[in-house]
Amino acid sequence: MNMHKYEKIWLWFGTVTLLVFLTVVGISAFYMGNQPPSCAVTIDPAKAAKEAPFNEPGLKQIGDNEYQLTVLASAFHYDVGEPDGIVEIPKGATVHISATTSDVIHGFELAGTNVNMMLEPGYISTYTNTFKNEGTFTLLCNEYCGTGHQTMAATIKVVD
Repeated sequence: MNMHKYEKIWLWFGTVTLLVFLTVVGISAFYMGNQPPSCAVTIDPAKAAKEAPFNEPGLKQIGDNEYQLTVLASAFHYDVGEPDGIVEIPKGATVHISATTSDVIHGFELAGTNVNMMLEPGYISTYTNTFKNEGTFTLLCNEYCGTGHQTMAATIKVVD
């Protein structure tokens, strides 16, 4: 078989690229133990508001400058455990966020930070963040969820 020089170069380049990709994925998966999230952390979406910890959403201190924020999303509303929808977090605190939804897929974006999750019915999403800067951050739904989507918001205040 007679191949042009450029065909040989591209064939060699493609093969090497494929081998590098497979090596990186293999090392990541087997040596470092990185795996996709499992379905072990699930909840019945119809009963989410009645099951712990989502039956008492809000901010709870669990250690020295360490907090657990539990959020339940439902039709155009984030239940953060506060009647006014404003949660105050001390500056420098590490916050473990657990969130789920009882109806449809919602987004969970804390504008101005790197907190960004997708909330799916039946699954519990978690994220850990350390709030180093003071300010007021808006919790937004960044996944279209229906006609009242634009009203779905809450506020996180980081105070000194």
